[in-house]
Amino acid sequence: MIPRLLAALLMTCVFAVQAQDVSYSRDIQPILTRNCVACHACYDAPCQLNLGNGEGLQRGASKLPVYNGTRTKAQETSRLYLDGHGEEAWRQRGFHSVVQEQASLMARMLELGRDNPLPANARLPDDLDIGINRENQCPLPGDFDSYARKHASAGMPFAVTGLADEDYATLQRWFAQGAPIEIETIRATADEQRQIDEWERLLNGSSARERLASRWLYEHLFLAHLHFDGGRTGHFFELVRSRTPSGQPVDPIATRRPNDDPGTDFHYRIRPVQGVIVHKTHITYPLSAQKLARTRQLLFAGDWQVERLPGYGAGHRSNPFLTFEAIPARSRYQFMLDNAEYFVRTFIRGPVCRGQIATDVIRDHFWVMFQQPGHDLYVKDAGYRAEATGLLSMPGQWDEIGDLLGLWRSYRDKRNQYEALRTNSYRNAPAPDWEHIWSGNDNALLTVFRHHDSASVNKGLIGGLPQTFWWMDYPLLERTYYQLVVNFDVFGNVAHQAQTRLYFDLIRNGAEQNFLRLMPADGRKAILDDWYQNGGQLKLWIDYQALDRKSPSGLQLSQREPLQQFADTLLERFASINATPDPINRCRGSHCHRPRLHAQIQAAEQSLSRLSGRLAAGLKVIQQLPEATLLRVEASDGSREVYSLLRNRAHSNVAFMLGESLRYQPRLDTLTIHPGVLSSYPNFIFNLPASEVPGFVRSLELATNRQDLEALVERWGIRRSHPEFWRYFHDMSAYIQETEPLEEGVLDMNRYQNL
Repeated sequence: MIPRLLAALLMTCVFAVQAQDVSYSRDIQPILTRNCVACHACYDAPCQLNLGNGEGLQRGASKLPVYNGTRTKAQETSRLYLDGHGEEAWRQRGFHSVVQEQASLMARMLELGRDNPLPANARLPDDLDIGINRENQCPLPGDFDSYARKHASAGMPFAVTGLADEDYATLQRWFAQGAPIEIETIRATADEQRQIDEWERLLNGSSARERLASRWLYEHLFLAHLHFDGGRTGHFFELVRSRTPSGQPVDPIATRRPNDDPGTDFHYRIRPVQGVIVHKTHITYPLSAQKLARTRQLLFAGDWQVERLPGYGAGHRSNPFLTFEAIPARSRYQFMLDNAEYFVRTFIRGPVCRGQIATDVIRDHFWVMFQQPGHDLYVKDAGYRAEATGLLSMPGQWDEIGDLLGLWRSYRDKRNQYEALRTNSYRNAPAPDWEHIWSGNDNALLTVFRHHDSASVNKGLIGGLPQTFWWMDYPLLERTYYQLVVNFDVFGNVAHQAQTRLYFDLIRNGAEQNFLRLMPADGRKAILDDWYQNGGQLKLWIDYQALDRKSPSGLQLSQREPLQQFADTLLERFASINATPDPINRCRGSHCHRPRLHAQIQAAEQSLSRLSGRLAAGLKVIQQLPEATLLRVEASDGSREVYSLLRNRAHSNVAFMLGESLRYQPRLDTLTIHPGVLSSYPNFIFNLPASEVPGFVRSLELATNRQDLEALVERWGIRRSHPEFWRYFHDMSAYIQETEPLEEGVLDMNRYQNL
């Protein structure tokens, strides 16, 4: 009798659960986060369908892409939580629903994917275009039948293993209930709110000095995912301009750029970041009592005065040195140096999800350093600063296509006037030596990796000897930030994008030539010629200021291998602040692995070190590998490590907007192998036991063609169609959470290749 009662009670509970309404926040969003957000987030979400939060799903889809390098007119902005609020507002902007009606677009897309499953861990069909430049169809409800006939393999999730049965069933129940979406809002904890109140009091002072300092601070932190000391895990915040003061709900003011005229009285407010955190836009910045005191000291203290607050016109937007000249230059520069990794990430990793505007003019691997403020003439010499400020204006405020060439020439010439002034002024300054390189904290040394149309920034010096180095002073750092972050409009037209890219080319050249001041004067031209081979020589002649080949360096480097000697000495002198010792890529003895690891993992790293720094002419598999490969290595005790295998492509120069393939030097490509996830956009994942790493490395060394790589993929690869693809893919984010908790976010799979 008792067993029957228990069985009946169990069945009652099962039916009750099945009858329970499906909750969007509790049941649906986790499914979308596991299976959809890796593609559908940020501006490059197919059809602008952002599935990282209920607001994005409610907004729906659009046939109009954000990324369009040929449009002649700027496009209307479509930023979530800013440009529209509520479903009706987005319908008026041309977005259409994907969940309305029983046979909704989303339901039918999922059904199409369900009806056309992928063979387990097999390559996708060659005719299935998965490239990021593919033309997304974005069908309307009335177009779906035709779409399904033509694109049977393009259901959802797109080109990846399908949903689990349980998840698919949950979604079907939700569709049957009418697909209700409740918007769940993240709210600050009491301690976070206390800190928010302190910062908002600082930012909303009424004096001219306070208002100018707060404006500068806003323009430098508007992109940040702010996190508070002692804040709740997963809670991040953003700084906005609001029509409402502290204590009232935030009413954000939407402007195309953060330095556009707000058009009304406003208040600086800090509000929670809503939705799923995705790694590609997750650029963190710490706030604490110490940071508050430091900010007060640098930007709000002192005896500097403001005669008149600057406006928001094009002249002030294009030249922040003029706009904020009342704030001491040393204070501005030092604030940026304190968290230099954040600022470099904003313009190198970038918030716009597809950063080719910046990345097509940088090398695949280089190190970044900064000039000591006390040896930066712009910071310490008022006369020089007054002479230079007017020459530091940047293009991009006007986007008339017909006047593109004239605008470019005028800004190029002004920049070169500045470089001539700079060169002549530094000739009369002390020769630069090791004391001229800033070493204030572990932000002082950074490594940049380019992965074609994306890039990453990490603290410390990673990899072997890079081909180029950047040495940035305050004008270089601030101009790069304003040109690529504050003034860059992802919705802008081709003229705006071209001006941005062309001027950044000049900034990169400036950072390289500044570094060359550290090299022996007689050897600078040879180094510069190596960086600007072939057509790069034409750019040196036409667009760049002449190299200073006379002023002495204070480093006393050898003429024979000055770059290698500089790198070796830099690593030695700055070891205490180098955040990333790198025994795998810079092995100096018999132990090419990190200490204090599981013995199997150390042996794996020892094997992996054999791949580092070798040219593709000898290690031919490099030419078969994608830009950013992740390697998951499992020890026998169940632990695992993750490594990034980064392909560093070599180019004769990176000085032109087009024709990259003509400048590519494939035989000079190399690999960097480093612990951790060093890209937001993994191209492929290999998974293998630590005991098999020597065999894996040996197979890579022997591979010479595509077929050899496919054999490796068959044995160790995690293809898009792998039944456990999502487990391995999201374990990369879990690894970030374990090793760098504040940096964790969902990775992007739009660039995951079909190997």
